Amino acid sequence: MDCKPMKILIIEDDIDDCNSFKQCAKNRDDIEIVAITDSDLEGLKYTKAKRPDGIILDLELNNSSTGSIDSLEFLNNLKQLHLNYEPIVIVTTHINSKRTYDILHRNGVDLILYKDNPKYSSEHVLNNFISLRKTNVNTRTTSIEEILENEEEKISKLINSELEAVGVTAKLKGRGYIHDAIYYLLQNEKSDINVIQYLTKIYKKSGTTITNGIQNAVIHAWRVMPMEDIEKHYTARINYETGIPTPMEFIYYYVNKIKKLI
Repeated sequence: MDCKPMKILIIEDDIDDCNSFKQCAKNRDDIEIVAITDSDLEGLKYTKAKRPDGIILDLELNNSSTGSIDSLEFLNNLKQLHLNYEPIVIVTTHINSKRTYDILHRNGVDLILYKDNPKYSSEHVLNNFISLRKTNVNTRTTSIEEILENEEEKISKLINSELEAVGVTAKLKGRGYIHDAIYYLLQNEKSDINVIQYLTKIYKKSGTTITNGIQNAVIHAWRVMPMEDIEKHYTARINYETGIPTPMEFIYYYVNKIKKLI
């Protein structure tokens, strides 16, 4: 077993979080914090100079050199350093989304820790670094994916079941937008990111394209499904002039409905 303290670089813009990590590290002999920065650009410089064993990366990094609201660009630039080793990367975030997590894992993130989880703490983050250092990389990746799948499968199936019941079928282009919007809002109530903005970032399409896709899926369902079936599953009041809910009315109805079911 490696007895040397694990060298950790922290890229985080929350001062309280940074202080908490420093305090935790003072009380243990298996962790050494080699640098703390709130900038992805500085983070790359520290990675090259300090050669940390692990990196804590805040996903919503306000001081990102790219001006982006996230730190995905850091992961891309980290690969360009061509290090002769792979530091363990743990992302901390207020966002809870399988699609976002999948993107992060594809970009080399070892573990994602949800900041709003009751079990989240600085100590918990540091403990995970020690555990990951002791674990085989392939075994570690499989275990993480299985955990994510188990956590999200129930909610995803419930969303799909509710959408199928009112005729928003999987063949409709807007179905994926609606599913991901509902899931995102269920898991990220405190996020400042507008749900349409989130979808445009994930799908790489304009807000108009996504909104139209959602509306067309709803219109299709209202045209082909018997009204008694729709009224059985969709009980919200609808504007009598249009007879069809708006995209946001439809999405938020199911956000509130599924909250009560899970």
